[in-house]
Parts: sequence; structure tokens; C-alpha cells
Amino acid sequence: MVLSALRGGVAFLTRLPVGGGEREWDAFRTTPATFPLVGYLVGALAALPFTLLYAVSRPGTVAALYLGTLYLVTGITHADGLADVGDAAVVHGDAERRLDVLKDSQTGVGGALALALSVVTLALGAFGVAAAAANPVVDLRIIVALGIVVAAEVGAKAGMALLACLGAPAHEGLGSAVVAENDATGLLSVAVAALPAVLAAPPSATLALVCALLSGPAVALLLRRWAAGAVGGVSGDVLGAANELGRVVGLHAGVVAWTLF
Repeated sequence: MVLSALRGGVAFLTRLPVGGGEREWDAFRTTPATFPLVGYLVGALAALPFTLLYAVSRPGTVAALYLGTLYLVTGITHADGLADVGDAAVVHGDAERRLDVLKDSQTGVGGALALALSVVTLALGAFGVAAAAANPVVDLRIIVALGIVVAAEVGAKAGMALLACLGAPAHEGLGSAVVAENDATGLLSVAVAALPAVLAAPPSATLALVCALLSGPAVALLLRRWAAGAVGGVSGDVLGAANELGRVVGLHAGVVAWTLF
């Protein structure tokens, strides 16, 4: 069951060619702990460019490689969800009107702005992590940098799982197939799955990894509150937006905690 859920989670959350069918999809959507578990895989792959800092001390190059690796692994499905949420957030009207905009496949000004800000701030967050790791004054710099990247990804996926466990479906669709199948009882398994992202941190970097990890769930809670009133609940687009925004906030929170505290 667990292996089937993991295979379904990798197939749904990444572009990695793992195959999978209806059995794996059903196992994944009813096992919320799979979200953060897949986050470890995505985070580890996306963090690979940071290992180059010993060879090439170029934070900008590493940040660019991180972005390229990340979207090569994950694709743009979740980014598209963020764009749809951005369009819905700026439209005038009631929840029904916003929901119609959310379902519209065309990207408007609000969506384009949300997507652009997300990519820019993600790049700046990655640059901040790389720049801190390239600083010879910072202890265990590469290890901590890798930990922040992985923790931010695990936290973003834990935020998606939180929405799946606490949200109400906004409408019939891919999102409701996940949200309608889970409840608050799944949160314990999500927390247990996400906890190792901070346990291996050096004592001096524990706060940084905790901040990176908890940012995803914090963003998800804010999105849940917005979505409940704005579009009537959690949709697949809201799940995607939680992933993208949780990762961005996680990187920035992690590097700020690392360098200032």
C-alpha cells in the first residue's frame, strides 16, 4: 500500500517516469503522508546544484540551476494552479464568479503577476541560500543549504497535505478527489513524515530548518482561510498554489533564520 501510494505521489507531483495507474492514484490520494515523503525526493534532486558551490563559488549560477532542476523535475502543473488562483484573487464578484475564473484555462493579469512574483522571489530565495553557503564564515554551510532546500520542499508538500486533510472541496475535480478522501486524522502521519527534515540538522541550524519546514503549512492555512470565502473551498489550483508559495516562503524563512539568528 505504501509503495503504491509513493508511486502514485511521484507520478502526480513530479514528471519522473515512474508509471502508475488507478491503483497507485487511489493509494496516493487516500494517504496524505505521501505528500511530504515525495517532498524529500523533489527537494534532494532540486538541491543537487548547491553541491557545486565548493567547485564554483557563483551563487547566481547555482540559483539558476536550482530553478531549472526544480521545474524539470516537477513540471509546471502547480505553477499553473498558482496562476489560476492569482486570477481568481483579483476578480471582482462573489465566490461563484471567482470559481468560474479559477476554472478558466486562460491566464489573466492577476495570474501572470502571481506567477512572475513567485518565480522571481523563488530565485532570490535560492540565491540567498547559495550566497550564505558560499560564505566561508558560515559553519557547515553546504550541509545547511541542502537542508534548507529539502526542508522547504517537504514543508510545501506538507502544506498541500494539510489542505487535503482540513479543506472542503470547492468543486468536483482533481482537487476534490484528494480533499474529499481525507480528514484531520491524517495530520499526525503527515507530521511524522515531515519531522525528519529537521532532525538531522546541525544544532546551529535547527531553527533555520524548522522555519523552512513550517512555512509551508503556515501558508496553506492562510490559503485555506482565503479559499473558503473566495471560492468556496479547496480546489486543485489551491493545492498547487500552496505548493509554490510554501516553497518560496520556506526558502526565505530558512535563510533569514540561518543568517540572522
